[in-house]
Amino acid sequence: MSEVKQGLYYTESHEYVRVDGDYGYVGITDYAQQQLGNIVYVDMPEVDDEVTAGEEFGAVESVKAASDLNSPVTGTVEEVNEALEDHPELINKDAFGNWIMKVKLADKSELDSLMSADAYDKYCQGL
Repeated sequence: MSEVKQGLYYTESHEYVRVDGDYGYVGITDYAQQQLGNIVYVDMPEVDDEVTAGEEFGAVESVKAASDLNSPVTGTVEEVNEALEDHPELINKDAFGNWIMKVKLADKSELDSLMSADAYDKYCQGL
């Protein structure tokens, strides 16, 4: 059973966003890292890149597969988690503690179209 954290917003493609003021911390869910297996590489955007909700911003590669990452929100990349460059396996250890990018949110109303923790949990149970 994968962990689902309350208070975050989720996508059907298994990204989450944790909102802190005008910023969103985006990563992949515990369910996603379990499905991928041992993560060996994270392709992250550059600082100051623009990301758009629903569009690709990077990829995660594991020993089993590569998976594109889709941004749950629109905004400007303020920071990337540089620890993942040398230690991508941190996502396997704690998917929610190891976000991939910090985004300055362009439109908080986009969050309304994302799933709550309970809705995401039900969605995963149906897969």
